[in-house]
Amino acid sequence: MSQEPQPDPVPDPVLATYRKSIDNIDAALIHMLAERFRITQMVGQYKAANALPPADPSREATQIGRLRALAVEADLDPEFSEKFIRFVIDEVIRHHRLAQGS
Repeated sequence: MSQEPQPDPVPDPVLATYRKSIDNIDAALIHMLAERFRITQMVGQYKAANALPPADPSREATQIGRLRALAVEADLDPEFSEKFIRFVIDEVIRHHRLAQGS
């Protein structure tokens, strides 16, 4: 039988402050991703209506390079930033293919 972790008997106020900041940032990320996907959904509809391909490798490469550079400037691992944006791009392309019925 496994035991569930017990809450800290005395909350650490410093840790609580950090966690509240993290929670706020996570919420902002979700809202920003939702907005990004609303816009890419419009792009997908436009591409479908105009018989454009769901993926644009040139645009993707440009974006990845730009975001890697921003990551370096922000002291964030560029490999991580590329994996993150690649995940987002792949999901967008999947949505674009669905919009085209493929």
